[in-house]
Amino acid sequence: MTDSRHISPEDLALHAMQALAPEDSAAVRAHLAQCAQCRDELAALTGDLALVALSADQQPLPVGARDRFLAKLPSIGAEPATRPAAPQIVSIAPKKRSTAAIWIPWLAVAALLVLSVALSFQIRELETALQSQSEAAARLTAASARAQQVLDVLSAPAAQRVLLTAAKTPPQPTGRAVYLASRGSLIFQGSNLAQIAADKTYELWVIPANGTAPVPAGLFRPDAAGNAAVVLPPLPTGIPAKAFGVTLENARGSATPTAPILLAGAAPTAGE
Repeated sequence: MTDSRHISPEDLALHAMQALAPEDSAAVRAHLAQCAQCRDELAALTGDLALVALSADQQPLPVGARDRFLAKLPSIGAEPATRPAAPQIVSIAPKKRSTAAIWIPWLAVAALLVLSVALSFQIRELETALQSQSEAAARLTAASARAQQVLDVLSAPAAQRVLLTAAKTPPQPTGRAVYLASRGSLIFQGSNLAQIAADKTYELWVIPANGTAPVPAGLFRPDAAGNAAVVLPPLPTGIPAKAFGVTLENARGSATPTAPILLAGAAPTAGE
């Protein structure tokens, strides 16, 4: 009737209909007292049986049945009491719960869970792609803005254009500076520069026209061909330049120029 753990659905249905033998019913009751799962199954079966009873169609009385019943009423009181007939037990087949009906809701939940996980992966991939595109757009915007700054400095009528030369025999190092004081924008291009030790660096200087201390304008090292550039270093605005110079400093640079000045060039007044 029972396995090592639970009562079979057929025996539970028979127990719900009180159709089991007394000893079997006693065993079922003893098991139900300790097994919550079987109690839940019994409650479900009891509900199903109640629904079956409620769903049975009501049949009308046969023709003349009421009159025959009323005609017998006087004789019923005169007759000795007789033992009522035993109630007829109508066997109702237990309504088995379909295995498919049990699993279908769980399969639907599992399908929704898989769909949710797939959608979360797709959303994460879209967010990553969008972030990459946003970063690329930001880089392009920054590059475009910097290119526009370079063009503005090179094409500005008020920019000072200076040729820096060395008093040495050819090939002589040279440097060209384009400076826009109102914006603090400077572009320097050096050529034929001598190679230097690893612990040294070239440093560019702006010599202010008002006689204040030289302003450091950037560190640079030449490539194998002796070329180097300083483009838009961070400089304060509104400092008119008297001259520009290049010195050789330690690798970290210096706050003041170290003699000798290797390249120098006077700055013309704006508009010349």
